[in-house]
This record gives sequence, C-alpha cells and structure tokens, in this order.
Amino acid sequence: MLYWLHTLLDINILGYITIRAGFAFFIALFITLFLMPKFIRWAQRTSSVQPINEWAPKSHQAKVSTPTMGGVVFIGATLFASLLTIKLNNAYALGGLLTLTLFALIGFQDDFAKIKKHENLAGLKARSKFLLQITSALLVASFLCFYANFNTDLYVPFVKNPLFDMGNFALILWVLVMVSASNAVNLTDGLDGLATVPSIAGLSSFAIIIYITGNIKLSSYLLMPHFQVGEVAIIASALIGALSGFLWYNCHPAEVFMGDSGSLTIGAFLGYLSIISKSEVLLLLIGSIFVIETLSVILQVGSYKLRQKRIFLMAPIHHHFEMKNWAENKIIVRFWIIAILSNILALITLKIR
Repeated sequence: MLYWLHTLLDINILGYITIRAGFAFFIALFITLFLMPKFIRWAQRTSSVQPINEWAPKSHQAKVSTPTMGGVVFIGATLFASLLTIKLNNAYALGGLLTLTLFALIGFQDDFAKIKKHENLAGLKARSKFLLQITSALLVASFLCFYANFNTDLYVPFVKNPLFDMGNFALILWVLVMVSASNAVNLTDGLDGLATVPSIAGLSSFAIIIYITGNIKLSSYLLMPHFQVGEVAIIASALIGALSGFLWYNCHPAEVFMGDSGSLTIGAFLGYLSIISKSEVLLLLIGSIFVIETLSVILQVGSYKLRQKRIFLMAPIHHHFEMKNWAENKIIVRFWIIAILSNILALITLKIR
C-alpha cells in the first residue's frame, strides 16, 4: 500500500526501503502491543494455557496457567504490516510471506492440539510435524528456484566469490536450513524471553545483510553478491517490531508464551533470510544460541544411546543450568549476551573478504 502511494501520488520518501521498514516496524509493534493483552485475557478465559512437560524442572510447574500461542498474534501483526509496506510484485518478499504463513499454520496446528488435550506431548506427532516442515520448506525452496529463478551458487564467509554452483542440490540445502533453523528455535523456546531476544538479534543482522545485498552500491563496496532482495528487509523489520511488542509480555515472569506457532515460524524465516542473503553458513554464528541448544540435545541423546550416560543434567542446555540452580533471569540474560555478541561478530565478517 505504501509503495502504491509512492507510485500513485509521487511521494518519493515512500519509495525507500528504509522508510517503509521503519513504518513496518512500528505498525507491527503497535498492533502486537494492542492485541496481546486482549489475546491473553481470551486465552485465560478459554483455558488456552501452556501444558507443562512432566519431565521439565519443577520450577516450570508454576507456569501451567500461562497462556500460549502468542505467536499467532505477532506473526499476524507481521503479515499485516508487511502487506501494507512491501512491494507486492517482488518475488523474494512473496517467498518470505509464504514462509511465515506455512510454518505458522504448522505451529498453530501443534499448539491447538496440545491445548485441546491439555498435554504437552499431545501435539502433532514428531514424524507428522517433521514431514509438514519438509513439505513447506520444499514449497518455499521450489518457489525460489523455479519461480524467482534464484541463484544457486554457494557462498561462504571471508570469500568474495562463490565456491561452486549447487544446481538442484540447492533445494536440499535450502530445505535442510529452513527445517533445522525452525526446530532449533523451537528447542530454545523454553524460558521466558529466551528465544525472543536472540531472534530479534538474528533478524536485525539479516535485515542489515539483506539490505546490503539488495543495494548495488553497498554490495559492490563490500564485495558481496547482489540480488533484488531488499524488500525482504521490510518483512524482517516488521517481525522485529512484532517481537519487541511480544517481549513486553514475554519477559520474566512471562504473561504469555509464543508457542510453536511462533518459534517454528521464526526459525524457518531466519533460515529463509540466510538463503536469500547467501549467508547459510553465517547462520551458524548469527543463530549461535539456537545452534548451542540443538547441539546439546544431539549430544545428550547420542551419549545416552551409545554409553547410557548423560553429558548434561538435562537438555536442552538451558535446563542444565536450571538444574544447577541458576536463577532463570541469569540464564536468560547471559544467553542474550552471547546472542548479541555473536551477531556483532557476524556483521564484522562482512568486511573481511
């Protein structure tokens, strides 16, 4: 809509991605701040609360009455703000909206099943959820490859030229990136605000990288690849604004949880951003907290199956620190610090090529 006003009324300022990204941020922020209290009251009335896993630390039992599925609100706010501000004929922006929508639907279905049955493990079966994630990621990857005709070269940090053309194998990598990132954020979402700030940090880094990638002068100066992906920075900005509004109610002690409708969607979108910015490898640093959380689960399960011994007191690793009697706020803030520092390092690498 804003871009349409720019062309119809010749309002030049609305043609700039940075201006529309700012509008998207505040529209999504205010919508989330306005709707979230109403959603919380509705969820409390209808008992749409978070079922707590019986294996979770005992301190989590106090959170049993906390509303969940807040992701529906902030993802909805993101989509609305994006539709108002993006250039709708940009294929990469449409791919971003497709990613948000498909994975939000998967998360909603999982959350709804848990709420309906009042059981944390009663959501979608792991195999069904994984299959839906793969199918959705394959749809997005196919959209990029065959509709947007997106470049399939593989880029790595510190090297200005692509290593090689992946061809059709790009589809496999892109699906792997989106599904892995989606599940990684989902694993991290275990404490109040723990996944929210690292997500904001990652989205901010990718918004910067994508803006540079979409700008021919900046990408040329930094020896980065150039594609017409700049519009997607507006969607990332909208999600940052929506998550900022969500954090107002999600910080400790949380009044609402994002649920799978939020965490699965954020992770998939981070994966999508890494793909279109040719930063799939850099995602490991940008999403360092999500990587650490996922590795802790892999190591724990692998160690127990091979040696019948546990490495951590409990996995994911944030539960390990809970079992060591760290205060929840201390765990959360320290993880936030690590996430912010790793994102700063990731941005520094852009100049080293």
